[in-house]
Amino acid sequence: MFIQKATCISAQATYGHVDLNVVRPFTEGRLTASEPAYSQIPNAVLRRMGKAVRMTVGAVTELMQHCPMPDAIIVGTANGGMQDCIRFLNQIMEYNEGTLTPTNFVQSTPNAIAATIGLNGRNHNYNITHVHRGNAFENALLDAQLFLKENNSAQVLLAGVDEISDYNFNIERLGGWYKNTVPDDFYNNGTEGSLPGEGVAAFLLSNQKENAPAKIVANSTLTTDDMDELLKWVNTFIQTHIADTEGLMFLSGNNGDVRFADATLKIESLLPEADLARFKHFTGEYPTATAVALWLAVQFLEEGYSVPVHFMIRQRQSRYRRCLIYNHYKLQQHSLILAEGL
Repeated sequence: MFIQKATCISAQATYGHVDLNVVRPFTEGRLTASEPAYSQIPNAVLRRMGKAVRMTVGAVTELMQHCPMPDAIIVGTANGGMQDCIRFLNQIMEYNEGTLTPTNFVQSTPNAIAATIGLNGRNHNYNITHVHRGNAFENALLDAQLFLKENNSAQVLLAGVDEISDYNFNIERLGGWYKNTVPDDFYNNGTEGSLPGEGVAAFLLSNQKENAPAKIVANSTLTTDDMDELLKWVNTFIQTHIADTEGLMFLSGNNGDVRFADATLKIESLLPEADLARFKHFTGEYPTATAVALWLAVQFLEEGYSVPVHFMIRQRQSRYRRCLIYNHYKLQQHSLILAEGL
């Protein structure tokens, strides 16, 4: 499965003029997306879009210039337009279930993102949304792989997106998943919780190698809180798909939560000869952050690309042919994706 094109809107300079050397700091305990002007979306349409919808529509517009009518639109999201959902529920209370604004309801459902892309392009092909918390994007990726296996000449539009609404932020912080203050050292701060982010990464996938910058070699997911089972799963994946560590980057989803530090360090130590990088100081923590990690991998695998030093934890090589992405969500849902440059 080959990645033909990839785009990303995140808290960092990942859209338009891409600059991965600069890291925007967390403000008020979170990383909010740095959104473009969306000049390609009519203003009357844009102002009715929820944040997750407009980020994804904005990100895929560039991809659809290369493929106006994809054979499948597949989106992975844990929460969809949560902010619009809360607005609609508040309206129910405020107006006593009377005259309500339908826009917030329409934009609040997770499948509104993929549906809007399909409606805008008058696309009646396969259209589906995967809502599986920390494995939402990974399951969407698996769906894309199965679709391309059945339809050899097809092109698939794949996206992973989540927004950080005030509701998400407050509930997760009260649950102990987010830090109350921003630490000086994201990864070695010795405190519980992570720092939230949001964003979208979108990919145009096909079975055609021509002009593709990278390909997906393998992907796997696991849901467990058993450390022995987790380490065995990672080891099996490595033994199956990685014969040597030459030109290999291990891109880890360490989220800076001290409760998960030991487990993550054990996993990172399973490939001691590979260069080690981390990405959540750049993206923040959210269920579909793996999508941005895959977008980063595509950038890192480009010939001659120099990976910014702030990503690197352990570096011996300067050129990468493969990137193994490990991510977890609350150390319960785990994923491994192996990408290879072309």
